[in-house]
Amino acid sequence: MQGIIKFDDPQYPKLLKKINDPPKQLYYKGNWDKKIFENCLAVVGSRRMTSYGQQITNKLISEIASRGITIVSGFMYGIDATAHKTALDVGARTIAIMPCGIERIHPEYQTKLYVDILENNGLIVSEFEGDSLPAFWTYPKRNRIIAGLSKATMVIEAGLKSGSLITANLAKKYKRKVFAVPGPLTSVLSEGICQLIKDGVSVVTCAGDVLEYYDIKRKIINKKEFDNSLNDLEQRIIQKLQQEPMEIDVLSRSLEISSAKIGTTMSLMQLKNLIFIENGKYYVH
Repeated sequence: MQGIIKFDDPQYPKLLKKINDPPKQLYYKGNWDKKIFENCLAVVGSRRMTSYGQQITNKLISEIASRGITIVSGFMYGIDATAHKTALDVGARTIAIMPCGIERIHPEYQTKLYVDILENNGLIVSEFEGDSLPAFWTYPKRNRIIAGLSKATMVIEAGLKSGSLITANLAKKYKRKVFAVPGPLTSVLSEGICQLIKDGVSVVTCAGDVLEYYDIKRKIINKKEFDNSLNDLEQRIIQKLQQEPMEIDVLSRSLEISSAKIGTTMSLMQLKNLIFIENGKYYVH
């Protein structure tokens, strides 16, 4: 399903109408209904996403989106794509705002993500029609829609000259809430985040910080029940990996258990979706 929603249409998103330069029309593909716009969170960040950025995006978005919040992002590789994918993984709806026409998949290798969004009651949206090409000037125009649709914007990993800061500043201009997720001080992708925090935006330490703003109670996971579902070795592995990601050999030495035994246990833990591996190091989901 696809169509055009014009500014004077009752289906036009109310929050987007309130910005000072709303699009005259929105082209869309997918299942358009007013409910998808009721609680939107913009999620933006670096295209050069690190393993930390991926881990924290998965962790935060899986909980936030599962509580009924629509994730809005810009469909680019990195944090954008990860936010969309994570929302889909938990059965939530997501909106991709394109810097090009809705008929064009950009980046083109993200065809599966484009299709998955549409097949899961999400939306592909743009103010540009057909297969219009993206241009330097279309990205900031796209960013104002991302910020304008959303009650709040959350920034995960951003350099000082990041386009994500443009979206954050637009959100502030529209008097919307801005959240920043702290990152390692040694990373250049934390420089933009640090600047936002210096400027007084809200710091995110857990999904509950965002859910509280949306007046949604966080699901409390009973730690005792979780711990009881793990055997002794699994608990010890989780405790170590919560301190820092590790390679299997380092973990083996730290726990003083053979690599073979650790490897077998961790393979089962991956199947249970408790941990994942990236660049040779294991992380807790």
